[in-house]
Amino acid sequence: MTYERTAHIISHTHWDREWYLPYEKHHVLLVKLMDTLLHTLDTDPDFKSFYLDGQTIILEDYLQVRPENRERLERYIKEGRIPIGPWYILQDAFLTSSEANIRNLQIGHQDAGRYGTIAKVGYFPDTFGNIGQAPQILRQAGIDNAVFGRGVKPTGFNNTVADSDYESSFSELIWEGPDGSRVLGVLFANWYCNGMEVPTDEAGAKEYWERKLAEAEKYAATGQLLFMNGCDHQPIQQDLSAALATARELFPETEFIHSNFHDYLASVNASLTRELSVVKGELRSQRTDGWSTLVNTASARVYLKQMNQLGQAMLEKVAEPLATLAYSLGHEYPHHLFTYAWKTLMQNHPHDSICGCSVDEVHREMVTRFDKSRHVAESIIDDSKKTIADHVDTSVFGQYGEAALPFVVFNTTGWNRTGVVEVELDIERIYFRDGLPLDQMNQNMYAVDVAGRTLVDRSGTAIPHTAEDLGLQFGYDLPDDKFRQPYMSRRVKLTFEAEQVAALGFTSYAYVRNAKAELEQAQSLIAGEHALENEWLRVDVASDGSFSLLDKRNGQAYQDLGVYENTGDIGNEYMYKQPDGEQALTTKGLTASIELVENTPYRATFAIVHEWAVPASADEQFEIEKREAVYFPDRKSQRTAHTVPLTIRTEISLTRGGQSLEWKSFFNNQAKDHRVRVLFPTDLAAAAHHADAIFEIAKRDNEPAAEWVNPSNAQHQQAFVDVSGEHAGLTVANLGLNEYEVLRDGRNTIAVTLLRSVAELGDWGVFPTPEAQCLGEQSFSISIVPHSGNGAESGAYAAAYQFQVPWTVSATDVHEGKLASAGALFGWEGSALAFSSLKVNEPSGDMMLRWYNMLPSAAELKLASGDAAQTIAQAYKSDVLEQQGQVLEGNNAYQLPVGPCEIVTVGIKHS
Repeated sequence: MTYERTAHIISHTHWDREWYLPYEKHHVLLVKLMDTLLHTLDTDPDFKSFYLDGQTIILEDYLQVRPENRERLERYIKEGRIPIGPWYILQDAFLTSSEANIRNLQIGHQDAGRYGTIAKVGYFPDTFGNIGQAPQILRQAGIDNAVFGRGVKPTGFNNTVADSDYESSFSELIWEGPDGSRVLGVLFANWYCNGMEVPTDEAGAKEYWERKLAEAEKYAATGQLLFMNGCDHQPIQQDLSAALATARELFPETEFIHSNFHDYLASVNASLTRELSVVKGELRSQRTDGWSTLVNTASARVYLKQMNQLGQAMLEKVAEPLATLAYSLGHEYPHHLFTYAWKTLMQNHPHDSICGCSVDEVHREMVTRFDKSRHVAESIIDDSKKTIADHVDTSVFGQYGEAALPFVVFNTTGWNRTGVVEVELDIERIYFRDGLPLDQMNQNMYAVDVAGRTLVDRSGTAIPHTAEDLGLQFGYDLPDDKFRQPYMSRRVKLTFEAEQVAALGFTSYAYVRNAKAELEQAQSLIAGEHALENEWLRVDVASDGSFSLLDKRNGQAYQDLGVYENTGDIGNEYMYKQPDGEQALTTKGLTASIELVENTPYRATFAIVHEWAVPASADEQFEIEKREAVYFPDRKSQRTAHTVPLTIRTEISLTRGGQSLEWKSFFNNQAKDHRVRVLFPTDLAAAAHHADAIFEIAKRDNEPAAEWVNPSNAQHQQAFVDVSGEHAGLTVANLGLNEYEVLRDGRNTIAVTLLRSVAELGDWGVFPTPEAQCLGEQSFSISIVPHSGNGAESGAYAAAYQFQVPWTVSATDVHEGKLASAGALFGWEGSALAFSSLKVNEPSGDMMLRWYNMLPSAAELKLASGDAAQTIAQAYKSDVLEQQGQVLEGNNAYQLPVGPCEIVTVGIKHS
């Protein structure tokens, strides 16, 4: 029989692991759902399949409670009745790092692969916008489609591609990444619940399907119509087979199939006759009024974003590179610990989790998960850095006698690095095992002389530093072959500037007595009462605490930097809403106290204190509007006239070797229902700006689309945002501050959100979230990087990426070793390339390095074995799943062309 159209009904549930209920309450509901699913599959052969929301963590969560059902579950997965994967969790891609997005895909494939098959569906049902590089990532993973719910707006079949004012003419489209990769995109134009709760009775089914078929046809490019039978935490429709039988009787011209994504996508591809729109890059709902983009989740509960940034950096930018270097020395690479740490971290990455838009209980548990993941990463780091340090030859420091205290500084970023390093060293220890009475141990440590020492590098050059006596300290060793070994020590903290430490490398220093080298007198970084200056930059602080920044290399001056802005916020965890007619408060013109708090040869710092007062909260009308669930754009409440103190301490620091200015801010927030931003006017002529996104320096217009009516045009960022003119640019890098706005103020001011205090979850009901007010101590870090106008080629973007990564230091002793006193595992060149990761692939044991091209033009990667590496037996081009591809020609040195905006992974086999 020939049908006029086909209705593909795909059963599913969109499983928010935690959201308006705490995790364990969602968990209980999940167990009930999965029990029902297995029973339905057992008893109804016509219930063909159920899609498990694209995330394999559901299997872990279910089997944690129901391990006895593993065999039943495995059987239906292998039969294809429960398609699983390709992700571990459904993450918010904009708020998780590039590598976290890849680990999510890798671990999802790894977990699904153990069951036999992986659903190759680019599934993004409810991400709050979609990243531009998704087509390339999917293609590299062998996925040729993307199914998503947000980011574009279709017009339906009555419009043509040529005259459409929207992003797409249909719910089907071609999605193209910045590198040119394309996938078939399918938008849930009628959302992912348009086929839920199908009636079984004739009257109900007739009305239901007449309406539903018309709604689907309104946007569809073919007669293959998609109906998603489920919704958020939707229970299984156990009578679906009977409901479809009724539908077939009522609509004989329509083929009703209990389908799956594989068959549906194949049918769409086979039926396409219309020209589809090509939608390029990021999908961020720009052709809308701007009130429902959910973009302000980037600033909800900023403390979570800060913990996430640190957790990601410790895993991907410190632990993995160090463990890889240790692996090259014969040390075991702890794949099991990395998988556990990544999974624990990624359990915080679902959109309702990392976005900070859940009930308070959810986010309390997230803090614990962040700590757990970081603690594993720190343990791997400690183990790896000690292994490496034990192999580094520090015998050069033997000339200073037995009192020499060597240590190794590691640069785990992808570029040579200069910066201020801190290290704590025990001048002397006494172990409890030595048998001295505790009071005698303490007296001995108090008597240790910590003076008369010099910091030297491996060539014997004296290094300017400061030494802080930390006094008596308790510590302990945990040997592999003995019981714990506690001790008392006398400890000092050294602070100094390490210069030009090799990318993915290390160098050695020692704190010694009897050094013959003398320190050279360095010119002060203080250039006036409230001014700092080094070879490249000059900073002048004004009486109101704002400051100017002069880039001496090109003469470009930036004025009025660092002004704070405060407004009311009567929105919710999802969206910011300033009270109607309110004028923003700023610290412009507010006299600040300015004090020089650090003046060393390597760094100088001014502390700026603003004694400010802001409204205590929104007014009483706001409480009524929240209880009545008034849609946030329609709220009329204002802020109260009562104020509370907001004392802000700002520290701005310039280092001798730094081509950027570091900015830190601290305050105790006691105000509610408000937002705090810091402003950096650029005064550069530019119609667009750039922001760090996922494997992409995304270009975004300063002016929103004509449909945009929301006064705010906030956007997502990862590591930085940049405004550049023809000959100058300003890059503002951050640590976990994922929201910014380029203001339409005539100055192209970069506004970075520091804090947003809100009172409710928002969305579909009334869910108070008092902890989202973020009361208490807050701290923030930013790096301001002026440059010549090209952030990629000038090194400004590399500096912004390095700002994300902490230095690593390991104390050691004087010994010979197979590694020189300084070295690197690999060396590479490519001015347009950004380094992303170094790790070891578990199945192959090969080292994997990843970069991406920051520019939309071709580039070249040159890669060579470093002086701390073994001989390379083979190098090959890989992909995001780290599968072996084209073998590269070369002998310990390789050249590889890199396409515009390409993500490139190279695998290394060592001999």
